[in-house]
Amino acid sequence: MLWIKAFHLFFVIAWFVSLFYLPRLMVYHVSTADGAGHDRFCLMEKRLYTMGTIGMIGTWVLGLALLMNTPAFMQMGWLHAKLTLVVLLSGYHGWLKTRMRAFAQGRNTRSAKFYRIANEVPSVLLIGVLILVVVKPF
Repeated sequence: MLWIKAFHLFFVIAWFVSLFYLPRLMVYHVSTADGAGHDRFCLMEKRLYTMGTIGMIGTWVLGLALLMNTPAFMQMGWLHAKLTLVVLLSGYHGWLKTRMRAFAQGRNTRSAKFYRIANEVPSVLLIGVLILVVVKPF
């Protein structure tokens, strides 16, 4: 069980690397005017998103394995709240893919400021997840 938990945490960290850095790349991508720079950002974003997708899948698979080992957790309110936040994070991950497509197709209409604000979303949700897992307030 501890091995599963250790690898679950590894995949969580890998996923969050992409959730934290991908919007930051988009902040810089907005201000890129040359074609070579645009292509470079598109490639960097695609590679980082792929790594993040692997992290997200590993997080979900190993998280569900942990849950199957301790089904009593399903009776606890904190777990339901945590899973809600993880679903929101998964949706955010998918939303980042839509933003990458917009950049790749040359139809991004969002500003650098927008992506700076969007960059805070995973931080806020992560704080919530950590409080729920460590403190178990309910």
